Amino acid sequence: MKSQTHRRNVWTTLISIVLLAYAVLVAYPMVWLLLASLKSSRELFENPWGIPSHPHLVNFLNAWTKAGIGRYFINSVFVTTVSMFFILVIGSMAAYALARYAFRGRGVIQTAFTSGMMFPVFLGIVPLFLLLRRLGMWDNYLGLITVYVAYSLSFTVFVLTGFFRQLPGELAEAGLIDGCSEYTVFLRIMFPLAKPGLIAAGIFNFFGIWNEYPLALVIIASENLRTLPLGIANLLMVQHYETDWGALFAGLVIVMVPTLIVYLVFQRQITEGLTAGALKA
Repeated sequence: MKSQTHRRNVWTTLISIVLLAYAVLVAYPMVWLLLASLKSSRELFENPWGIPSHPHLVNFLNAWTKAGIGRYFINSVFVTTVSMFFILVIGSMAAYALARYAFRGRGVIQTAFTSGMMFPVFLGIVPLFLLLRRLGMWDNYLGLITVYVAYSLSFTVFVLTGFFRQLPGELAEAGLIDGCSEYTVFLRIMFPLAKPGLIAAGIFNFFGIWNEYPLALVIIASENLRTLPLGIANLLMVQHYETDWGALFAGLVIVMVPTLIVYLVFQRQITEGLTAGALKA
């Protein structure tokens, strides 16, 4: 008995050490990036691993104004917000219909949504470019948001279908008996009950859209319409001819902060949502 307890304690200690080492490996690059954003370009080369002697907060001001990160940040907020709204609304409606109603072709439609997650983004870039040019949706937010919604629906429907499938059908029946329409039952009863799945799907879609680069690179050409990933890539190319590396790292911190905030605020909802979805599916 003692030997089993000792062995268990040893394994627990080893696992804790491994997890701690992994946490350090993950956190250190972010900490180094934050420290680098507070250094001057000269100090970055003279003392790349140390703590900044005098924090250069002006790096963030230069990144926000001179490098145009502020404009790109607002563009990303707009594109991400609008895209997520349509993704969650359309995805929840499709998932609810697939989960709660039996109709001819339901399996084919569900398989089509699931198969969409296996479709590589790069495989569709050229056809998307040609299609959007022909439809007049190239180099504008309408085309970019439409593509983001289309690419994100597969994952969203896949996640939400499991939630809607396991919700008590008696609640929907009670709503219909009380005189509610199918739309009212969905919006006022079933949709709120799927909140864990909506949060989980919404956060993962936020991460994907906020950091998305290749589709935005192909669809957006105007400088004033660029999103943050495009702006950071442009800033990186500019730094090959200039020396304000502090502004570059400050721009990277500006990109990173929203995703960290979202994850820290909703980390419990992410875990609970995905776990519940796995159990219910």
